[in-house]
Amino acid sequence: MRFLNSLAAIALSGLVNVVMAASPELLKSEFIYETASFPSCHASTIVETSGGKLVVAWFGGTREKHPDVGIWVSRLDDSNWTAPVEVATGVQKNGTRLPCWNPVLFQPHGESLMLFYKVGPDPSSWWGFLQKSDDDGATWSVPQRLPEGFVGPIKNKPVQLSNGEILCPSSSEDDGWRVHIERTSDLGLTWSTTGALNNGIEIGAIQPSILMRGNKELQAIGRTRQGKLFSIDSFDGGKTWETMTLTALPNPNSGTDALTLANGRHLLIYNHTSKNRSPLNLAISRDGRSWDAALVLENEAGEFSYPAVIQTRDKLVHATYTWKREKIKHIVLDPATLGGNPIRDGQWP
Repeated sequence: MRFLNSLAAIALSGLVNVVMAASPELLKSEFIYETASFPSCHASTIVETSGGKLVVAWFGGTREKHPDVGIWVSRLDDSNWTAPVEVATGVQKNGTRLPCWNPVLFQPHGESLMLFYKVGPDPSSWWGFLQKSDDDGATWSVPQRLPEGFVGPIKNKPVQLSNGEILCPSSSEDDGWRVHIERTSDLGLTWSTTGALNNGIEIGAIQPSILMRGNKELQAIGRTRQGKLFSIDSFDGGKTWETMTLTALPNPNSGTDALTLANGRHLLIYNHTSKNRSPLNLAISRDGRSWDAALVLENEAGEFSYPAVIQTRDKLVHATYTWKREKIKHIVLDPATLGGNPIRDGQWP
């Protein structure tokens, strides 16, 4: 276990970049912005575009659920993040405004950059929207509402199968917390769904991430109300799924994200606690079953939550997360240096 206690802060172009000298895996830690026109932010998402640019989005406003909450975007321009720009709001045709929620950026192979998000008074009654960009997130198309009953990826990034189909890890909260997988083969024009993969009673689960284990074998893992992360498997490319189970890893009813790395290992960012949203931890696994404690990203008092994680074409890992509901933090690490000690019976070593 490596605690990130030795920090060297370097001011750069109005941003704070923190070099983690004591942890060779962590190459950079910085805030996407220092000041903004909104006081509160949450639910960030990050993507590498076809043009090799990094783009981050989140929802921001007075506070979560407030009508003025919109979707904001920042792009990495050379070494500097651009000032946040609001690219979507919940303004209705009659002029009233509803809050926006949970943006998800995704770059399909050789196609336009996609931005999914939700609009509505609350998670039990929101609906999905999709915008696209052909210039690495500088400008965006007119929002298109998804078909009735579909919301797209609920928090975490989709995965694209070898046949081009996009699987969106999703969930609903209107009839218990239930996970489902939405699928589109034509970049969001038409959709299908697995339907609920759990009944929301024994396990109330939402916000899955999808791991790729090869040969059409997938694993979804994510948030529950039962104090532990859930796991569920598919052996046919996500068409059907096995029975959902609880893992030994704790979860304080907070969002997580996970990723299958290019070398086949799996990476998970989550709060390793059954209550509160600190610490924020990173674990690594070879099989998606047994996890090793790799890094503690945050461990002070406050909320550090809702991570999003990707691997870029240079094989580095980039993650963003909510920092005390005040800022969005971005970290970069080298997964080749990640090791750790086994997490046994859910205990961080």
